[in-house]
Amino acid sequence: MNERNGTEPLLRVEKLTKRYERQGRLWRGESVLALDCVSLAIRAGTTLALVGESGSGKSTLALCLALLERPTSGGIWFKERDLTALGDREQRGIRGQVQMIFQDPAAALNPRWSVAEIVREPLVVQGQGSRREREDRAIAVLKQAGLAAELATRRPGELSGGQRQRVAIARALVLAPKLLILDEVLSALDCSVQAQIVNLLLELQRSLGLTYLFITHDLAMAAHVGDEIAVLERGRLVEQGAVEQIMQKPQHQATRNLLGSTPRMIASGALKQEL
Repeated sequence: MNERNGTEPLLRVEKLTKRYERQGRLWRGESVLALDCVSLAIRAGTTLALVGESGSGKSTLALCLALLERPTSGGIWFKERDLTALGDREQRGIRGQVQMIFQDPAAALNPRWSVAEIVREPLVVQGQGSRREREDRAIAVLKQAGLAAELATRRPGELSGGQRQRVAIARALVLAPKLLILDEVLSALDCSVQAQIVNLLLELQRSLGLTYLFITHDLAMAAHVGDEIAVLERGRLVEQGAVEQIMQKPQHQATRNLLGSTPRMIASGALKQEL
């Protein structure tokens, strides 16, 4: 566990399990185990990079932590409050503090709405502020995300992929969250834009004191962004530790496989120099 500060974890997950019931007559009574007793913790102001191959359960874990899926069993504690014990109304109040940013901004943003409408929407849903206050807050977070105020009247289809991801970041920031869950937020972007978004995320973390769960299949990027790395395989957390430990002395075969597919020049630190 990272010891950057000595406070209790902002987020703590214990023995989280998620089963999905198979649909259809042939599968009646059968289920798929997507998460199997996952336990982890993230301290405030730090980044836990969660890595694993496709189908390892990363996105399922993200959805459970963002309160978009209910786990089958286990606990999720946010600031020492068990979220799994809350009703829908109480969970709605917590969602402002735990925001999720998805992989594909084009699919996550309403194509009919302007950028300003998209960014303001969480404030409307939460019933926060007057119309003018919501407008002012939207412009402020767009600037924090590196977008000019002039883009507020445009629609997502008029923006580049990097700009759309910045809009998604601004929308997540508008409620002043404590935790951002970043689910493969770089994978739909080209390399140069990835570097820009990573630098933005690191600067926002420094300036706002944000805590990140950074989900990726890219171990090199996890090593650059994370304070710690956790490795998922087939729904189970098989390894977790400091970046140096994971990159230099991996203990599990799943981690060694991921490391083996990482280009040597990137694994050795060239990525950090580029970014």
